Amino acid sequence: MRIPFSKLAISLAAGLALALGAVGPAAMAAKKGGVLRYVVPAEPPSFDGHRETTFALIHPIAPFYSVLIRVNPDNPGSPTDFVCDLCTEMPKPTDDNSYIFKIRKGVKFSDGSALTAHDVVATFNKIINPPAGVASARKAFYVMVDSVTATDDHTVKFKLKYPSGAFIPALANPYNFIYAKKVLDKDMHWYEKNVLGSGPFRFKERQAGALISGVRNPDYYHPGKPYLDGFEAIFAKKQSLRVQAVRGDRAAIEFRGFPPKSRDDLKKALGKDLTVQESNWNCVLIASPNHKKKPFDDPRVRRALSLAIDRWGGSQYLSQIAIVKAVGGVAFPGHPLAATKEELQKIAGYWPDIKKSRAEAKRLLKEAGVPNLKFTLHNRGVDQPYKIVGTWLIDQWRQIGLQVEQRVQPTGPFYATLRKKKDFDVSIDFNCQAVVNPLLDVAKFISDDVSGNNYGSYQDREMDKMFNAMNQAGSVSEQRAIMRKFEKRALDEQANAFITLWWYRIIPHRSYVKGWKISPSHYLNQDLSGVWLEQ
Repeated sequence: MRIPFSKLAISLAAGLALALGAVGPAAMAAKKGGVLRYVVPAEPPSFDGHRETTFALIHPIAPFYSVLIRVNPDNPGSPTDFVCDLCTEMPKPTDDNSYIFKIRKGVKFSDGSALTAHDVVATFNKIINPPAGVASARKAFYVMVDSVTATDDHTVKFKLKYPSGAFIPALANPYNFIYAKKVLDKDMHWYEKNVLGSGPFRFKERQAGALISGVRNPDYYHPGKPYLDGFEAIFAKKQSLRVQAVRGDRAAIEFRGFPPKSRDDLKKALGKDLTVQESNWNCVLIASPNHKKKPFDDPRVRRALSLAIDRWGGSQYLSQIAIVKAVGGVAFPGHPLAATKEELQKIAGYWPDIKKSRAEAKRLLKEAGVPNLKFTLHNRGVDQPYKIVGTWLIDQWRQIGLQVEQRVQPTGPFYATLRKKKDFDVSIDFNCQAVVNPLLDVAKFISDDVSGNNYGSYQDREMDKMFNAMNQAGSVSEQRAIMRKFEKRALDEQANAFITLWWYRIIPHRSYVKGWKISPSHYLNQDLSGVWLEQ
């Protein structure tokens, strides 16, 4: 059973409909059997969904796990359509701001042990209140949660501090893998290197640098699913290899996305054997200065770096060669809480006159005493869109006389630099979220000791206050007014980080792949339980 989570969410959904792009193909009678082979551009830094924020984790690992609730896999483009996975019925809030979930009986982890409400509670306590030394990337999403308890073996109660329309979307995040309490009690880090879930597939093997594979879970609790006998997630760093794999039918799909030219080349080569699904994408590349390194502790320097970037011109150019397109602020473009073009153009770095912007950038750098600044841009070794956008950014900064080198690392070391070493000057970063939920998605820009995924090493308590105020505001107009102030401070007044361009998702896949529908996030709808092959 599913319910819309609030009247406020319904009004937001109405405004968002035009922003979400195409929907997938119509439903057909599913067939059982076969192994789905798909390509993944990077290997996961770890196997722990609670700490990671990357597709490299979700695409090969999500099929092994259950979640409490999820976006409706038959309607993944909707920001308000949520259905139970492990629960039996979507609850309504009680008079004391609580949500009570009944957990399915008979669900088993892949080691044969029973999954109960106590496992769900242990999981969410790890996510919401992680102990020291345990990373939780989305802990700020649950600022409204007071407590999570099990009232019996099959009942979980979430008590909220205040009513919040952002709670149910946060709960539906696909990274919220349900872990076994007995494992977490012994070692909170165990899941970083191991897999034990209750999802549609069971872990088969990992060949480091090559693939991760799974086989059908015979004890899966959704009747008749999964349809596939198994899957192989094949790692291929180079885009050319992934395109060739789809073209040569060594893989059927890449779930992340290809650039426009690859789509066109595949369509020309494969004709009716290729299906293309497209959507706007709830993902944006960010340049994050390290506030602990001089001169990036100076807002004048940070502001100058943003002013040098021609986002409007960059959109026209880069959208032809990369998986980026929309110019936007901190909220998903087209969402009712997002800035209009007119509002954006009042923010430094979005002015319509790039000559004026760059002149101001040079003035600020001179005033800060670093007119000929040299630094290194830290980047991820993934072509689309990281390396392409990184190279473009360096050219933008050269326009104001800066000398910038690029340091590229594979996914694992890239994350280690962001999270632990923190020895970068400026790093390419990203804010890619699952459910379109700007009230929580913008947690990326609050203080690093609150956010969970702010890698700029700064605390900004004014941002924290506005974030909390937005999440407690009772109307869209109130939320929107606070969002504009939040955005102005984040991108202009303090320039804590800089938005580049929002992404655009293009999924060309073999036409025999059925049962999968595109969404505005490459994290959603990836457990593969409904996918089948028409072969």
